Amino acid sequence: MNFSKILLLLTTGVSVVSFGITGCTTQQQDSEAGTQQPAVTVQQTDIPTPTTTTQPQERPGDVPYVPTPQPVVDAMLKVAKVGKNDVIYDLGSGDGRIVITAAQRYGTRGVGIDINPERIEEANQNAKTAGVTDRVKFVQQDLFNTNLSQATVVTLYLLPDINLKLRPKLFKELKPGTRIVSHAFDMGDWKPQQTLNVDGKTVYYWVIPDKIPSNLQ
Repeated sequence: MNFSKILLLLTTGVSVVSFGITGCTTQQQDSEAGTQQPAVTVQQTDIPTPTTTTQPQERPGDVPYVPTPQPVVDAMLKVAKVGKNDVIYDLGSGDGRIVITAAQRYGTRGVGIDINPERIEEANQNAKTAGVTDRVKFVQQDLFNTNLSQATVVTLYLLPDINLKLRPKLFKELKPGTRIVSHAFDMGDWKPQQTLNVDGKTVYYWVIPDKIPSNLQ
């Protein structure tokens, strides 16, 4: 896949499902099945140590940097019903806007993971400007080498093949009830529980089940 085609994929994505998002609550509920998701409690010490000094980038990134539009960020946080008791991990966090917005609006603690040191520096500056450095941390790391077990919400804006490569790790490390939201790209035969259209951009939403279906293992 050449670079221009990747950019085209990242900046488009149309859903035939209308934009319908319920209000925000701190109690997560599966909107289709109507079953309450188990609560996950995370202590402050579980959040990784932030990157204070950046290092040379260990390998090329998996995707080019294209920021998620703010209306899509808002929709992603709303469909996941993030709250002050959540810990959100943004994989490929870029300028940090997803976890920063969650901290500003909902008091959510957040961890941004990015392999690019320039993005880490930018995100740290944005968090400082927003006044949320007490709730938001940024770690320069390969997302495939990051322990995700403390997350209650995971957000993504990657590519279809990266999502599929990441899926087994999500099933292995995340607790049942953890919410996952992806901008633009789905996860193959793991069908989303909600699909939203936001200004022509697609948002997919899943919840980690108590038991992983045999066809996804």
